[in-house]
Amino acid sequence: MFKKVLIANRGEIACRIIRACRDLSIKTVAVHSEVDRESMHVKLADQAICVGHASASESYLNIPSIIAAAEISGADAIHPGYGFLAENTYFAEVCEACGLKFIGPSKESIEQMGDKISAVELMKKSGVPTVPGSNGSVSADDPKIFAMAKKTGYPVIIKATAGGGGKGMRIVVSEEALQNAIIMAQTEAKAAFGNPDVYMEKYIEEPHHIEFQVLGDKYGRTAYLPERDCSIQRRHQKLVEESPSPLMSPALRKKMGKAAKSVAAAIKYVTVGTVEFILDKKGHFYFMEMNTRIQVEHPVTEMITGIDLVKEQIKLAAGEKLSIISEKVKILGHAIECRINAEDPDTDFIPSPGKIGKLFLPGGPGIRIDSHVYSGYTIPPFYDSLIAKIIAFGSDRNESVIRMQRALREVEIEGIKNTVSLHSKIMANETFRKGGVSTDFLPKYIFER
Repeated sequence: MFKKVLIANRGEIACRIIRACRDLSIKTVAVHSEVDRESMHVKLADQAICVGHASASESYLNIPSIIAAAEISGADAIHPGYGFLAENTYFAEVCEACGLKFIGPSKESIEQMGDKISAVELMKKSGVPTVPGSNGSVSADDPKIFAMAKKTGYPVIIKATAGGGGKGMRIVVSEEALQNAIIMAQTEAKAAFGNPDVYMEKYIEEPHHIEFQVLGDKYGRTAYLPERDCSIQRRHQKLVEESPSPLMSPALRKKMGKAAKSVAAAIKYVTVGTVEFILDKKGHFYFMEMNTRIQVEHPVTEMITGIDLVKEQIKLAAGEKLSIISEKVKILGHAIECRINAEDPDTDFIPSPGKIGKLFLPGGPGIRIDSHVYSGYTIPPFYDSLIAKIIAFGSDRNESVIRMQRALREVEIEGIKNTVSLHSKIMANETFRKGGVSTDFLPKYIFER
């Protein structure tokens, strides 16, 4: 097992990793930017090192400074968390070259799943269902795109090959809009990822976003855990996640879980990752992408299975054997996660950085809080706006919704705008209460004009 782990991240995920390391008796090193000196992860870690100025490019994305911090502190492994360098193949390669264990998959696995076109091609060869669309990247000046879109069937969606988080993505409903959508998606993809390549696929209307946690060890064992439903989104960014999905049957869970396991096996995946699917109204599912890292929404899976995913991730990276058998994992109840962000939902979610005054985060039976904020803490404008993740657990979905409503009523955050009121509206919505979740839920039921 590792003796000292450096966390190449910040915020609540850095705190989460530090706590998992403590449970495994591993020392921790926090890296931080100049503006994050008073951040909670800095206070919790055994050691802290400043790696640069406020901007992410000069600190949390500064690979030489992070590697130097690891060497100075005597760390033998680096945990990247999610975001920043978590899926950066060069960083994974540099870690290994410097004798530091990267707590994540191999650079080959990251590369295979990082390019969406090659990932889809690999899935086709492995027998995993994929969404109909282009066999490769498309460009606006290719005259074949019109026939391709017609064959696929409108609406189609243009996506960045190196993308995620809704960047470089456009929905096209007619031939007249196709070329311009491709150009706009390419421009956005270039700005966000440094790669302008985009591809086309069938747009699934009223889709459900279902993902499966997968785990693998270096001995070739793989496993999947019960699904998460991440359908409630805004501009392709997840806001509410739950497990199990209200749409899932035992037969479909087994079928999708086996497909997810096939994805992990196909790339000889090691440690923890997530395979994401689109599920249509008829119960057909299609591979969407694989995230080769821990996910923001991992707590809902932990709550319904009793499995500490971050500890598993660390143990698997250290070379331990996978002890989880999918068929023996029991669903213990129901969990819902609400992401509370420093944004104003009444003014198109404009960011609301600033100093937090009075702060009260909820508790009580069935409530878990993953957060890094405290009264007097200043949320900087340079990074993600996440304040806290509230996770409600109950014996069934109804109880978890009721507990989430209770928790949201208890929250007090003064000094900054936040999304608590939005989540309260979602929990109170009759369609949501009946399990009617899909990726168009917010514009259809919450922001309806």
